[in-house]
Order: sequence, then C-alpha cells, then structure tokens
Amino acid sequence: MLEQYFKYPRVLERLRSGALGGDMDRIAAHFAEIGYKHDAAKLYLSRLGRFSDFAARNAVTATIDRTVIDRFLNSLPTASSRIGARTVIGHARRVAPERFSIPCPSVVDPNGPLLAAYLEHLRQVRGLEAKTCEGMLVIARRILAWFGDRHPGRPLAAMTGEHVLAVIEHLLSMSTKDSTRSAATSYARTFLRFLRWSDLNDQDLARFVPRTPCWRLAHLPPRLPWQDVRRAIDAIDRTTAKGRRDRAILLLLATTGIRNKELRSLELEDIRWRAAEILVRQGKARRDRVVPLVQETGEALADYILHARPRIDSRRVFLCTVPPVGPFRASAPVSRIVRSRLEIGEIKLPRGAGAHLVRHSLATELVSQRRPINEVADLLGHRSMDTTAIYVKVALPQLADVALPFPGGAS
Repeated sequence: MLEQYFKYPRVLERLRSGALGGDMDRIAAHFAEIGYKHDAAKLYLSRLGRFSDFAARNAVTATIDRTVIDRFLNSLPTASSRIGARTVIGHARRVAPERFSIPCPSVVDPNGPLLAAYLEHLRQVRGLEAKTCEGMLVIARRILAWFGDRHPGRPLAAMTGEHVLAVIEHLLSMSTKDSTRSAATSYARTFLRFLRWSDLNDQDLARFVPRTPCWRLAHLPPRLPWQDVRRAIDAIDRTTAKGRRDRAILLLLATTGIRNKELRSLELEDIRWRAAEILVRQGKARRDRVVPLVQETGEALADYILHARPRIDSRRVFLCTVPPVGPFRASAPVSRIVRSRLEIGEIKLPRGAGAHLVRHSLATELVSQRRPINEVADLLGHRSMDTTAIYVKVALPQLADVALPFPGGAS
C-alpha cells in the first residue's frame, strides 16, 4: 500500500524498518479508506515514519509508551508540527493499538452510576431525544457537584427544599438569557422528580423550584430579507465540488425549511425524484413528514450527487469533503457552511447565525406572502400552531389589515 505514495526503494525500506514498520501499510490503507487526499496522506506517512524511527531508537520496551511520544513531540521545532504529529500518532494508535502501551487514566466518577441510570430513564421512560438528554445531564451533574461540594459525605436523601433553593440560585447565576434560565429550572425539576421516583429522596423537591418566566412570543426571530438569502445562494461557485454541495444545502434549507439535524440525517432513498418531494424522517416532533422538492433545488441536489458527492459507502446525502470523509456528525459543520456562504454574500448576520437562520427567513417570507399559517406549520414540522404564530408578528401588512381602529380616531 505504501507504493501508492512512495516510489523510491530506500524510502520504502526506511518506512518499513521502524517501530511501526510492520503496520505502515495498514496505516496507509487506513488513510486511503477514510478519504485523505494523496498529498495529505503522503505527508502524514512521512511524519509517522520519523516517529517510527525515533521510537525504534528510544523505546525501552517492546511497545511504545507515553514517555516516548512526549519526548518525540518535544523534539519538534514548531507548534504546528507537534499538532500534526499528535494527529498522525492518534491514527496509528487506532489502526495498531497493540503497538502502544499507553494506560488510560481511570478516573472514577462517584456520580457515574446515578447519571447513567438517569440517562436510561430519560431515554426509555421519557422517550427524549439525545440532544435534550445532554442538556438535562448537564443540569443534573451541576446539581450533584454543588451538593457534593457544599455537603460532602451527605446522601441525596438529606437534600431539602432549602438546598434546592440554593442550588437553583447557583444555576440561574450561570446564565443570562431567559430561555436558558427557564430550561435550567425545568431540567432541575425533572432530575429532582427522578430522585424521588428512584427512592433516593422521599420528598417532592421539585415543588421548591421556582418558575422562571420565558415569554416565547416577546421577541422577533432572527431572520434575513429574502433577497439576501437569494443573493448568497447565487454567489456560490458551482464549478467546485464544495460549491455544489454548499449550494444544494442552502437551497434545501431555503425551500423546505428543514432543520439542521434533519438535513444531516437525509438519506438518498428519502429523495423521491418522480414525486418531487422529500421524506423527512423522525423530525423534532418525532414523526415523519413530506416536504416539496422544487425544481431548482432538485437540480442542485442531482448535480451534487452525480458529480461532486464522494464515492463512499454511506447512504447519507450530504458528506464532509475534508478527511475523514463521511456524514456530518454534529450540527456545527453545517452551521459553519451556511454562515460562511452568507458572509460571502456580504450580509450582516445576527449573533450565532447558522442553518436555523435560513429556516426563520423562509417562514417569515411565506407569512409575508399571505400563505395560510397551518400550511407554514406543516412545512416546518411544527406540532403546535403556537410555535408558528411568532412569525405572524413580522407580517406587518397583515397585522395592519386586522388592526382595530383607535377610539376617537378617524374612521
């Protein structure tokens, strides 16, 4: 496999003679499998070859330990070279773990079993999504840490309403947004109810958690004028693979209003070309829905899938283009794509702009076109019409039509 990257016999002999010499071909195949380009894989293999020689000269035991790795990293002249070396050594450890003897520090979390049971409860009993469970675990961990720091050695059965008020004050001091504070108190109630449900505390501690107001309809959603969204899409270069992918992403977001997670979960079979529709599976409301596939979006998707999508064994529609090539595993990369494309269009973006900004912009545009509110709710996948009602606030012409005359004013 190394012959794909190096042609000189002496170079190949050197790469295969170090501490990792017998595994260098496997590691080279690993780089090719996860989608590294030829030049990038060649650079990584050269770095790994230098580490392999260093380990052969300095390894005391048959396997490579943390001391050897640290000495090698410290011998490199620049921070960038150390970062690159650390990355390639990480790849080698995944491919050939038997060559390394790096003990994993065993840090025992005393709250680990309780948090694991709580997570199981949230998933199996409450049926909550993974993202929601993450936020609830954060609050539960903070409550346990606060109680353990201030009352070390005391069991959770000793927690009282006075403790609850104090820990809630601590949690609320950590956030400034109304929505975050409201979520923190809601998640705290859920955890305290779990303590009673699991017989860890016989009191109804949740009743001591104060209500935190969060006026959902008090603010306008962040949005962009539709012409700005259109200008950003038109500015994308269609001649590159990345440009084709990004244009398909923005058009899909702008014409269907699907969420970030729904876009990342989209599979090739979900695109119904003949029916001109897309099946969105298990959205936020935990139900499937169908959204229309307009012609421009369909053409952009077809162009990306046929000519720019990496040829790997994955059914997901959208894939990252940098190694390791594969489906997007988190929401941040998609939001970065949207934000960077909007910034290229010289658009002033609100703080935290991402994929949801395009969704808000679409909903606002549809309402301004006097589309029925229930139609907008169905497209966006809202379970409650109240969620869609916030977009009515930005439809000023419609609001003017239904406004009552001011008493004493002109008729």
